[in-house]
Amino acid sequence: MTTTNLAPISIDELEFGREKITQTELDHVIDLHEAYLKRRPRGVRANLKLRDLSYLNFTGRDLSEADLSGAKLLGSNLRGAKLIGTNFFAADLRNANLEHTEFRRADLRGASLRGANMNDAIFIEADLRGGVMLRPGKGGELKQLTFNDGKVDMGSATAQRADMSRAKMSNSFILQTDLTDAVLSNVRFIRADLSFSNLTGATLDGADLTEANLSGANLQGAVLSRTCMMYTNLRDADLIGAIIDSVDLSTADMTNAHMAKSLEDLDETLRDIVAAHVEWIGSQGRKGRRADLSKHDLTKQDLSGLNLSASNLGYSIMRGISLAKISLVMADLSFTDLRDADLSNSDLRGINLSRATLTGASLIGARLGPVELAGSTVSHWTTNLESARLVSCNLTGADLRGARMGRADLTNADLRDADLREVTLQDATLNNADLRGAKLDGADLRGVIGLKGEKPPT
Repeated sequence: MTTTNLAPISIDELEFGREKITQTELDHVIDLHEAYLKRRPRGVRANLKLRDLSYLNFTGRDLSEADLSGAKLLGSNLRGAKLIGTNFFAADLRNANLEHTEFRRADLRGASLRGANMNDAIFIEADLRGGVMLRPGKGGELKQLTFNDGKVDMGSATAQRADMSRAKMSNSFILQTDLTDAVLSNVRFIRADLSFSNLTGATLDGADLTEANLSGANLQGAVLSRTCMMYTNLRDADLIGAIIDSVDLSTADMTNAHMAKSLEDLDETLRDIVAAHVEWIGSQGRKGRRADLSKHDLTKQDLSGLNLSASNLGYSIMRGISLAKISLVMADLSFTDLRDADLSNSDLRGINLSRATLTGASLIGARLGPVELAGSTVSHWTTNLESARLVSCNLTGADLRGARMGRADLTNADLRDADLREVTLQDATLNNADLRGAKLDGADLRGVIGLKGEKPPT
């Protein structure tokens, strides 16, 4: 059997024979397709293969199971559309608005998503591997309709909070893409190019990154548990604050990668650092110096009862350590790994715990309310728990008044008798959270997921 190398189709030839569809024509096609999906008489499955649908409006419509292979959707608005199992093979979706769009099990092989807005979109089990479509050129010969050599191109796109669980993305081109807080669990990224992409807070547990290029990528606060990283390129990648459990990095290229440092790398002992910090607090900054233990591994340390207020502990690893009755007023613990830590009865007023991971931690009776600031232009300093992971966290009786908890994950959290008055919980997740006896007066509950029962008056 012999094969013939086919030349990619030119831009001029790409438009050859492509039919331009108007908005009115598109609406009629979708009406018939939605009738088809509901098994109504006269319903017809949509076939928009190779059509020019640029800049048209698909907002909120249902084109599940439709054929849009090779279609041109440049700059189109598909916000909130339902596209389950839809065929987008080699489609052109550059600069399209795909916010909140559902691509569950869709075929996007060889498609171009460069510059698209995919924030909050659903790509669960979608196929985003490479693919090549053949079509006749002007002279009748077969030509390749491809983008970026047939690889799915997501370069310069944004996909914040997108859910791509179990998607197939081997050989994809995802250069400089914003995947902040994206759910990428069990995704196959084999030989994918994710170089210089922003994966801050992304969930990559169980993902296969074999031979993937993550050079220069930002993985701060990302979850990399059980991730396969055989021969993965992590040169110059930022892994500070990332959750890395059960991961074999022996074959990965870690040249100049940024990770938490050991306490042995410090110029002085932990005891001396704490002593200098206590003196700094007592003298109101005239003596001693502020403790800076950021980006260090503090696992197995006992810091209970200490006064580390206003210290810098951001991006550190503090998993399972004892912090009971500690004072961390206005301290910075952003991106810190505090899984299973004991923070019971601690003073955490005004603390910065944004994007911190507190899964399984104990904050029983903790004080997380605001700090009153006398003689300042602002009257109080609120606690920051935005985008924090508080799964199965025990917050029984905790004082969280006025805290900022937007997009925090409180799944299975114990919030019994907690004071949540005036708390901002916008877009937070409260699946199976126990709120018995909790005070929610004045709380901002817009977009909250999983809140049971009637919402209190605001």
